[in-house]
Amino acid sequence: MKIAFIGLGNMGGGMAANLAKAGHQVRAFDLAEDALATARAKGCETFADAASACEGVEAVVSMLPNGDIVSQVYTDSVIGHASEGAVLMDCSTIDVATARDVIAAAEQAGYDMVDAPVSGGIAAAEGGTLTFMAGGSTAAFERARPVLEDMGKAVIHAGDAGNGQAAKICNNMLLAVQMIGTAEAFKLAEKLGLDPQTFYDISSVSSGQCWSMTSYCPVPGVGPKSPADNDYQGGFATALMLKDLRLAMDAAAGAHVNPRIGGRAKELYEAFDAAGHGSRDFSAIITEYD
Repeated sequence: MKIAFIGLGNMGGGMAANLAKAGHQVRAFDLAEDALATARAKGCETFADAASACEGVEAVVSMLPNGDIVSQVYTDSVIGHASEGAVLMDCSTIDVATARDVIAAAEQAGYDMVDAPVSGGIAAAEGGTLTFMAGGSTAAFERARPVLEDMGKAVIHAGDAGNGQAAKICNNMLLAVQMIGTAEAFKLAEKLGLDPQTFYDISSVSSGQCWSMTSYCPVPGVGPKSPADNDYQGGFATALMLKDLRLAMDAAAGAHVNPRIGGRAKELYEAFDAAGHGSRDFSAIITEYD
């Protein structure tokens, strides 16, 4: 399949490479020349602008920083440039309202489109083991599914347009809450004289078990390898977690919900980011308890 891929950052670069590896003709665009060079080395054809990359393609995948950019790219460079009836997949994490507006515009122009944000991080993007949560019509989802499956291990239909974003921000709000709780528990255990590995051995098979402990432990040397073992580099940056928490709080306000613990998690990550830790993995928040 001829696929345009727009946005070759930490996540998009690996995703585009996996599509090329799966045998697709990938036409890639990014503003950064080094990202384009990497894409070329991994089997993609690169273009000087997004519209040129989209000309005549059967599918478009995008991974972009925010809703404003997504809206601009689809309005200016995708709709009217991709082949009539192409299937469009935005894998960015953006606000629900913008996702729904962009999908409505695409559908009005005759395209099928899903919002399909991802879970799994950089390693999963490179390894082709992402989880996609896709919002859109059943017909659009079924057309998008084979493309998404070439980049991931799980592709789940979340419901109507925008529901992929809803699932993503709710999931990441829960993740932030879990990570803060895990960090506090480890630090309290340490102050009470309990060895971190011993606490892990107990809690990982007890009622306190959660993904933030058993798959992404914030304590170096404990549990499976995680960014904590690399001085909190790589993984999922604090700035990105904060972005998702802000999206969650905005969505909550629109839905007249008051997520008090989620709101407190946002405040804690805002302070951590303001202290200069935005590029560190979000699990580094445990260092605030030193």
